Amino acid sequence: MKDDLKGIGTSGRAGRGNGSTSPSRAARTLAGPAAKKAAAKKATPARKSAAKKAGSGTKPTSAAQAEAATSAAAKSAATSPAKKAAKKTTKKAPAAKKPADPPRQPTVEPEETAPGPQRERHLHAVPEDEAPRQEPPREATADIDPEDVAAAFAEGARRLMGTDWQVKIVDIVGNLRRRLSGGYEVDEFGLDPEVLDLLTHLVEPLAESWFRLEVRGVENIPTDGGALLVANHSGTVPVDGLITGYAVRKHTGRPIRPLGADLVFRLPYVGQIARKMGATLACAEDAERLLTSGELAAVWPEGFKGVGKPFSERYKLQRFGRGGFVSSAMRAQVPIIPVSIVGAEEIYPLIGNIPSLARLLGLPYIPITPFFPLLGPLGLIPLPSKWIIEFGEPVRTDAYPPESADDPMLLFNVTDQVRETIQQTLYSLLVERGNPFV
Repeated sequence: MKDDLKGIGTSGRAGRGNGSTSPSRAARTLAGPAAKKAAAKKATPARKSAAKKAGSGTKPTSAAQAEAATSAAAKSAATSPAKKAAKKTTKKAPAAKKPADPPRQPTVEPEETAPGPQRERHLHAVPEDEAPRQEPPREATADIDPEDVAAAFAEGARRLMGTDWQVKIVDIVGNLRRRLSGGYEVDEFGLDPEVLDLLTHLVEPLAESWFRLEVRGVENIPTDGGALLVANHSGTVPVDGLITGYAVRKHTGRPIRPLGADLVFRLPYVGQIARKMGATLACAEDAERLLTSGELAAVWPEGFKGVGKPFSERYKLQRFGRGGFVSSAMRAQVPIIPVSIVGAEEIYPLIGNIPSLARLLGLPYIPITPFFPLLGPLGLIPLPSKWIIEFGEPVRTDAYPPESADDPMLLFNVTDQVRETIQQTLYSLLVERGNPFV
């Protein structure tokens, strides 16, 4: 019995040691330590982890199980991240896109690249077939006809100076010739008839074409003898006096003698021109001398308060003073003619004033209009408003004795009568005129 059991054990050990029963184990045994080292180097981290997992379980008890574990480790090693990366790199790269053709560079002619004078010569050289074509000469413009020029000049002069423009030009040239020769005279007040004629011709285009002047009641102005014209004053710049003098001279042939403030004669050049136009100082002595000598005197009793009033108070008459003009008319026993002027308020609409600068310069006011001083000299061009001048019925003063000129109540009543006549006429003319610029 013992012999049988020993035989079985001996045969079993003999069977395991025989190469026919376990070839893989026998190969590992024959390979020795060198083969083990080579196999360990080839193992990847994944294989080690797989071996570790396999070692954590039940240890294989047979050669078949060991061989199965070895093959599983090899498969896991083959699927490791390193192997995957290697496979990705070994994949066929996609075909690269064909690069776009580079932009063609303009070909440079050999003569342009030639250095120095040779290049300059080639640049200026133009082939015969590329020579610029010469345009045919243009037809010469027709010569200007002198008759057309003369006709255009005559038409412009007729519009500016009227139908008798030729006579006026002859008078102007004749007056200038006499002025240069010194053959002219002035009266005791400084009136120069030739300068007055020249200014009348110059004012005519402004009055007739620009202001479209309309004159009414000329028959109320006496053809001879003295008279006192009393008018409203407005316009920021006293253009109304200039236009009134032009209207009287045109329709009656008589010059007026304006009575101006002393400031007018203190201004350079302005005072000299005013004297030559026939103006004199607004004082009782000069006024009585003019009226008694049979002249047409003119006065604007509102003074600078009327001409410098704001646009919001247009056509509202200011105070007419103390009645000095009525006193002079009574002493001279001449009629008083109320004059109403519509249109002057709109030429320079006064919207502001600079009183401090005005006091510094010694002026009554420094006007500010919508265009001055914003536009500079262009702001001095008056707006083209429609003008109407109406000469009212005369107020007789010869019904009162000359001594009545010292009665203040009588002077006040006559002054108020003249003022109310002018004010009511202004209102009616404004309604009749309508829009001043249309």
